[in-house]
Amino acid sequence: MTPLRQRMLEELQRRNYSQTTIDSYILAVKEFAKYCNKSPDLLGAEDVRRYQLYLINMKKLAPQTVKVRMSALRFFYWKTLKRRDLHFDDLPMPKEPMKLPVVLGSGEVTQLIEGASSLKQRTRLMILYGTGIRRSELRLLKLTDIDSKRMVIHIRQGKGRRDRDLPMTPKLLEALREYWRSARPAVYLFPSPRKVDGQERPISSKTVWHTCHAAAVRAGLTKAIHPHTLRHSFATQHMDSGTDLRTIQHLLGHADLKNTAVYLHLSQHHMRAAVNPLDQLDLKKRDLQEPPENP
Repeated sequence: MTPLRQRMLEELQRRNYSQTTIDSYILAVKEFAKYCNKSPDLLGAEDVRRYQLYLINMKKLAPQTVKVRMSALRFFYWKTLKRRDLHFDDLPMPKEPMKLPVVLGSGEVTQLIEGASSLKQRTRLMILYGTGIRRSELRLLKLTDIDSKRMVIHIRQGKGRRDRDLPMTPKLLEALREYWRSARPAVYLFPSPRKVDGQERPISSKTVWHTCHAAAVRAGLTKAIHPHTLRHSFATQHMDSGTDLRTIQHLLGHADLKNTAVYLHLSQHHMRAAVNPLDQLDLKKRDLQEPPENP
């Protein structure tokens, strides 16, 4: 690791950034230097501007991805190099289209789980749907996080470095016990087959993604399904069942309630509960003749 990269790493660690953010920021600066073919400390505002246009027009990256790359460069120049000559406020960020997430009905979730090719993959899918956790949280689950006496699953240092407890149903507990009797994991609930220095390591986030994708293909589901789809479906099902927004916020581990409020747009329960103003009109039936249309 170069001294410059080490310095940025230390600045990120000093500010208690998550490992996921650290990895993405370090990679973003590395890719920027590779594009410009220069050490990033020798580059300036015009180089950043050109790189942003390259990401948007040539790489066709999603707006959120471009924002992350620009945030990484802002951190690098402002916090690591203390360069105040770069004005990132002059770099307009691409607007993100407002799209509702894909959700699955209960029948589709059943198809997905039954599309799993192994007990291990089936258990992963059941945990994702039964708790609404992120794939990064699933991969890091340890045996000690399963509390059968209190019927909760402990999420240690989730997004934003926040702990939370999630309720566990008897059906999920039985699935976990069946999986444990078969796989006998030692530390992590889903350990990687590859050990590092003889130590057990968790599976990667990509492995969790492939679990969902492969099960969806086998189940014949045509929707774009990934681990977050089960999280969205979990939250929407809670909303349809009448769970209040604050409780769903806690279950999902959202820091801001506005992130949870998106599920109001997806909930059939809330949409049906809204009174349509057209239905409030007292319209009389009339025998109207359709006039001929203009040629």
